[in-house]
Amino acid sequence: MTKDLILTINPGTTTTRIGLFAPQAGQVQRLLEETVEHDEAVVAGFAGIAAQLDYRAAALRAFLEAVPGGVRLAAVAGRGGMLSPVPAGVIAVNDDLVDFALHRPVYHHASNLGAPLAAAIAGSHGCPAYIVDPVSVDELPPVARVSGFPEIPRFSFVHALSIRACGRRLAAELGKPFESLNAVVAHLGAGFSIAALKGGRIVDSSNRMEVSPFSPERAGGLPPIPLIELCYSGRYDKATLMARLYGRGGAFAYLGTKDMRRVEAMIDAGDEKAALIHEAMLYQVGRAIGAMAAVLDFAPDGVILTGGMAHSARVVAAIRARCAALAPLHVYAGSDESRALAEGAARVLAGQEAAMTWPVAPW
Repeated sequence: MTKDLILTINPGTTTTRIGLFAPQAGQVQRLLEETVEHDEAVVAGFAGIAAQLDYRAAALRAFLEAVPGGVRLAAVAGRGGMLSPVPAGVIAVNDDLVDFALHRPVYHHASNLGAPLAAAIAGSHGCPAYIVDPVSVDELPPVARVSGFPEIPRFSFVHALSIRACGRRLAAELGKPFESLNAVVAHLGAGFSIAALKGGRIVDSSNRMEVSPFSPERAGGLPPIPLIELCYSGRYDKATLMARLYGRGGAFAYLGTKDMRRVEAMIDAGDEKAALIHEAMLYQVGRAIGAMAAVLDFAPDGVILTGGMAHSARVVAAIRARCAALAPLHVYAGSDESRALAEGAARVLAGQEAAMTWPVAPW
């Protein structure tokens, strides 16, 4: 395997998802994909996420060295991480971006290692490094930023990589340019993003913890006055309450599990509470889809259901029934982020898209 390839890097809390893709005219062919499992005790022993860089880079190099015939890289594409607001698209990784991702991210998350790891591997292979559509992609128009409280404007923080990749897929199926697509995309994973694509731009979304439906592990949007009262009740310090809302909230808070397959088994066994919580979660998803359809004047080209929960026939049936009057439902189960990363790099290599240079002004 010596031809020019694109390496994709998607770091998780205790994993690094790696892919090798062959680019051709802006498209890609998947050749190899693997998840490297990192020992939880080893990861926990680092002072912070940034300190894991050399450890994870060594694992990536070991992976590449083990590929039969060797690897010649044309580009490396990493997960974008928790950056400040940026436009949609591909951003070339430079030293400033690496420094920001490691030391000054908006939130601390393993995905912040995507750009530094891409730079480390690309540097030793003499090829460019990119990130593609990080979660901080912010294309909201001014009207969508007004919240009702001047000190807290609305902002975008969504599964932009998945949302835009699914939008491109639907546009291709419909035979229209992505830049002309109007669609509602519901990404249902551990966290949810329900977004409106208008003219190919993410012009509004449920924004995970703002007005989002609750998810398997996140509380989503909550009534503000009771939440404020809870914050000042003395029952929780800030770190504990944040952990309850973001990681131990949602279905987990009610049912003690984040695994929706287990929840469905509980429902099948006659657990009425599990049935209610599951129904409430999908009720909120349907309501959010309707809200995003309103942004599109209730005339989307389609509704897209994606993410891990889209593998569930029960979930698909429930969302299809709720959205039948809006537009056809297109189900793209799973979250093919590695391919989306590779396709972004391939478009740049083919001259179909220009990579932006960090720092990038969002508006």
